[in-house]
Amino acid sequence: MRLRSIAAEHTLAVRLPEWLAPEMVTVCAKKGARLSVVADLWHLERDSHYEWEVAFAPLDVDMRSVKAVFEPDGQLVIHIRRRSGMPEGLESPRIYASS
Repeated sequence: MRLRSIAAEHTLAVRLPEWLAPEMVTVCAKKGARLSVVADLWHLERDSHYEWEVAFAPLDVDMRSVKAVFEPDGQLVIHIRRRSGMPEGLESPRIYASS
């Protein structure tokens, strides 16, 4: 998963395998400015589970603004709006991956 940050928003992007359909992906906001992304094809045993958790600095993002989009090429792109008026130098979001 790749992260791009600008003053207005954070953008996360990941290319998922072509056999993974949008309904097999769950994106949810969690307490503590964390975002969870799980992609799972339950009937396969190998290379079928992908999981990320993204931790943002406290008060950096508006978790109500999370928007996930599947691009036609199979890329999942997630946009999260940053709060305005936040001081410079906030800690960068951390991405934790497991499979």
